[in-house]
Amino acid sequence: MSALLWALLALPLTVGTVLAACGRAADRTAPVAAVATALVTLGLAIAVALGRPTAGAPLLDGLPVRLVVDGLSGVMTVTVAAITTAVLVFSVGDIPPGEARARFFGLMLLFSGAMLTTVTAATLPVLLMAWELMGATSWALIGFWWRDPENGRAANIAFLTTRAADLGLYLAAGAALAALAAGGAGSLALADLPRATAPWLAVITAGVIVAALGKSAQLPFSFWLSHAMRGPSPVSALLHSATMVVGGAYLLIRLEPLLAASGWGGTAVAWAGAVTAVLLGLVAVAQSDLKQLLAASSCAQIGFMVLAAGVGSTTGATLQLMAHAAAKSLAFLIAGGWLAALGARSLPALRGAARRDRTAGVAYTVAALTLAGVPPLSLWAAKDVLLAAALHESAALYGVGLAGAVVSAVYAAKALWFVRRPTDAAEVTPPRVTRAPLVVLTVACAGLTVPCFPPVREALGRVLGSAAEPAPVAWEFVLSGALALVASAVVWVRGPRSAGSRWWADWLGLEAVARLLFVRPVVRLAHALAAFDDRVLDRAVDGGARGVLRLARWTDRRVEGSVDGGVEGIAAGARALGRWARLPQTGQLHQYLAQAVVAFTVLAVVLVLMR
Repeated sequence: MSALLWALLALPLTVGTVLAACGRAADRTAPVAAVATALVTLGLAIAVALGRPTAGAPLLDGLPVRLVVDGLSGVMTVTVAAITTAVLVFSVGDIPPGEARARFFGLMLLFSGAMLTTVTAATLPVLLMAWELMGATSWALIGFWWRDPENGRAANIAFLTTRAADLGLYLAAGAALAALAAGGAGSLALADLPRATAPWLAVITAGVIVAALGKSAQLPFSFWLSHAMRGPSPVSALLHSATMVVGGAYLLIRLEPLLAASGWGGTAVAWAGAVTAVLLGLVAVAQSDLKQLLAASSCAQIGFMVLAAGVGSTTGATLQLMAHAAAKSLAFLIAGGWLAALGARSLPALRGAARRDRTAGVAYTVAALTLAGVPPLSLWAAKDVLLAAALHESAALYGVGLAGAVVSAVYAAKALWFVRRPTDAAEVTPPRVTRAPLVVLTVACAGLTVPCFPPVREALGRVLGSAAEPAPVAWEFVLSGALALVASAVVWVRGPRSAGSRWWADWLGLEAVARLLFVRPVVRLAHALAAFDDRVLDRAVDGGARGVLRLARWTDRRVEGSVDGGVEGIAAGARALGRWARLPQTGQLHQYLAQAVVAFTVLAVVLVLMR
């Protein structure tokens, strides 16, 4: 069974690498190869989710590669593979033949493979490698249309922001190694991290939280997701729904025992998610660009997953993740189709867009109502499952979460109000290949309500291995559904109002704050170090070189003559000794005999005198 797990990861990574490396030569075959790979990967994901295999291989001494599929990672692998398949099928009609299709589909497969590795990683080294690959491929996909400098700039902002937060994961890994060396943890396995001793447990927890909040675009890192909208719409659909942006939330769900063991991590994470759900929901309300509205709503909706992880609601977080993956990927795919067909993305310019194509119109309506939390669609019930755990933890936390749900209804109804307005524009007929994934995702938005209620919810809890969690009662479902309906109805009847403060539309000014507090000081420090290098270090090196040259010239003039004279004197003495030593060498036998007699005589005298 472990062979299937290796194949699940190796297939998209290998095919993606080959397609990306072949470049334009593989453009014609890339769509078929990518879709076929995604379908096989989906089958493998279902197989490993049912079989729950483990796999391992040696990497470094004491740091093996370990992969595990349990209940949580099994659900995630199927979700990632299913959304990837739907997005790639849609991309066949959305990415025209003139584009670099082999590079696009190759990077999408690599991106998906990195996420699959992330959710099955059982040790920190494997998690870090997959985490890095996911970040690198997201940079390449956001900047896919690299000839536009703005796209490259947007990709850099997204990459650098997430990379800064990723340092937290390296900090956690370093603390885990320190705890291991001190005997405070059994290994670098994710399951062993809660057993670390103080102070390393707090450091590991803080590092994981920072990295997860950065990857999932939670406050204060949310602004990078605004720039991620520069990539193709299928990239946004995959990135926001089931891969990178939910990667941080998944990590917090996976490491919920670590948050609980720290004593403070769960509360901090829960409030971070709840505040993000409200504030980024208000940011979404202030947007006049559809893709920006959907991006801000991703931050807000993922905030509910983070809230659920903080209060220990693994089942609620998983239900929210699956329902959001279906609704958000559906919304982004349709928004991308409208952008390609109409050349517009602002809400006023998209007025009546949902009436121009019946399939897309119905699908987007279902997606928007799902995001709004309108019953009986899936996010309505999923939110109540996790909010029940929040209520058990704190009434204030439940109130903030419920306020976030109401704000969700406002921004979803606002977008729907524009695209459903009557219009006289002609109908738009999208490529037929794009319709199938829209239908499947639309059905999923409604069908995923079923797991939110008994007995399926209890069965899912057993699969996930989660302990008994607080269950929502009838009044909670009624209250959240009524609030969503009322908020949506008010927006629909009164129509969207002005965006209000520019501060909300600019994503709370988070990017400006980041530039003020981090970017500018770092740039100034870099300039200061460059000036120090030019004015101090370079001059010191040049001065040292000039000093060495002067010493060499002085040595050549003063010392070299003395040294040469000494050497020549030694040589002359050696020559003189050689001449003296050659004098007795005459070649005449009688002279040699006389020399021997003299030598023996001297030796005899010496011996006599010594006696």
